[in-house]
Amino acid sequence: DTEGSFRPQRLQAIAERFGLDPNVALENVAYARAHNSEHQMELLKMAAAIMSQDRYALIVVDSATALYRTDYTGRGELSERQMQMGQFLRQLTRLAEEFGVAVLITNQVVANPDGMSFAKDSTKPIGGNIIAHASTTRLRLRKGRGENRICTVYDSPTLPEADAQFALGSAGICDAQD
Repeated sequence: DTEGSFRPQRLQAIAERFGLDPNVALENVAYARAHNSEHQMELLKMAAAIMSQDRYALIVVDSATALYRTDYTGRGELSERQMQMGQFLRQLTRLAEEFGVAVLITNQVVANPDGMSFAKDSTKPIGGNIIAHASTTRLRLRKGRGENRICTVYDSPTLPEADAQFALGSAGICDAQD
């Protein structure tokens, strides 16, 4: 977690929704807060040590790019930032392959200065080709009406471009509301 957004209470509510013991659900989660990009890489090494002793199914990195954006600022450091981010993503891919875990990374977006102001979505993901090449399937999430969200398959070798609507409630993801 690079932005301090993990909330155990949310996971407990989701576990209760599905009839699971919330404490057992939390015991199956290993959580760490990264404070800079170097620390983020160190946490990946620690994750490898943990996964060599216990079975995990999923690694979530929220957000893969946030700390690189703050640690490497300006065009003068762009090359170094992309190189360091690439090394992190390669390590993450290696972990996924070695331990057979799925990886979910979140990413930030910024306004696209090249985009037309009247375009449907004038944002672009941070990280450029480094993130694009490290990802198998990329999804774009955006707000809909009320609690509804829209998930768009942005890029995937196996899924067609499509939208799906859903809502976020106190117990997690649920059907979109009219």
